[in-house]
Amino acid sequence: MRTYLLSFAAVVGVLAFIGTAAAVAGAVQGPRITQVQFDPEAAVSASGSRLILTANQSLAEVRPEQVRVSPDAEVRVETSGRSVGIRFTLPLRDDTEYTVTIDDVTAVGGQVSSTFRETFRTPALEVFLLQRGQDGDTVFRTGLSGEDAVPVFTHPHIEDFRATAQHLVMSVKDDDGAPGLIVTDTGGDGARSLTLPGPGAVQDLQTADRGEAIGYTYTDPDMSAPGARGSVLYIASLADAAADAEPAAVEVAGEPVSVAQWRFVPDTDSLLLLTFDGRLLLTASAGADPVDLGAAAQLEGIARGSATAIVLRADGLFQVDLTDASETPLVEATGASGFLSSVVPLTGGETLRQFTEPAGAAGGGTTLYRVAPDGAATPVFAVQGTSALLQTCVSPSGRYAAALVQPDAAGNPYDTSYDLPLPGRVETHIIDLDDGAEISSLEAFDISWCQVPIR
Repeated sequence: MRTYLLSFAAVVGVLAFIGTAAAVAGAVQGPRITQVQFDPEAAVSASGSRLILTANQSLAEVRPEQVRVSPDAEVRVETSGRSVGIRFTLPLRDDTEYTVTIDDVTAVGGQVSSTFRETFRTPALEVFLLQRGQDGDTVFRTGLSGEDAVPVFTHPHIEDFRATAQHLVMSVKDDDGAPGLIVTDTGGDGARSLTLPGPGAVQDLQTADRGEAIGYTYTDPDMSAPGARGSVLYIASLADAAADAEPAAVEVAGEPVSVAQWRFVPDTDSLLLLTFDGRLLLTASAGADPVDLGAAAQLEGIARGSATAIVLRADGLFQVDLTDASETPLVEATGASGFLSSVVPLTGGETLRQFTEPAGAAGGGTTLYRVAPDGAATPVFAVQGTSALLQTCVSPSGRYAAALVQPDAAGNPYDTSYDLPLPGRVETHIIDLDDGAEISSLEAFDISWCQVPIR
């Protein structure tokens, strides 16, 4: 027994020595990273991705000024126990190496600091596009070059589609002209149909920047019937767990609301609605607690990761801050000429603006300008007067623009067999906004960067 007790005491002593030595070593060396959690693919497609660094010790609070990101990216910082989370407030640039450095990291009660450094590379972007054809319509996935495109969903009649992080949703019609919303995973598998409010028209399909929420407007087939619904906004979920859920109408003051335009507000559960009587309303996702933001003629858009909407009012274009309802006139573009026909908001107060010259001005044509917050305009894309620029959409990070073009407008008529008619031939030109270089031209439309359908 004495021998056993001596042996036990020796073991305890050794363990105590090892523990003390480890604690001393930790105190001398400072904290170190033991685990890294990050999803680079999610980081390029949506705001709010998080890099989580877990250390071997409980950490003192990390302040924002301790964090450096190269290339520069806006972040928020949160410390919890042994982990520090770096939240990227905007989507990151694709195919780019990032280094996150945290200076002067200390343990709780510790004095020795460490430098945390993590380097990662974001993947190249993939996009989804829609191509209509004689033998059916196809949604396909491709890189920005358009090479090695892969068909993921085919149907005889696709009006429109949208993509989320986990799903595709296609607005279709069957052989009898009845509408449907078909949901698949991003590989085109597991097709299922969403329940619709009725047999009427489904339009203005949109998805939230994050999560699996979608919205659309619904119109009954017989608008002369009592209680008929016209352009009523509905919200639904693409999550598999909500596959059998009924669609929910957005109600304002207890009544389903009809909208001329609408948007999900990025990174919130709010909606921005433009009603047919010209009122701009900010509401919760179900329509509760509406805030009237005044009269408006058109909703131009909301930049990703932003709470600032660009709105056309009777006296001009304004930037409306949705957090406090304040507004400022949109700065005029200097160095651009022609008629302003559309504005696409970018992050950081920049915009893309489309100006069209009349046919008599050297043949006319349309130019897309990148306009800085001070109004300085730089041309990034142009089409001749014989063609038409139909829509401009921006990649999640704002690095690229996709310009939808109708070539040879006079000899390229619209196909009116769709509720969302388009010319028989269309081209999506992908432009690098850093230098205006065209990356590719794809014979398809509805690139998954688009937050709203073409109008």
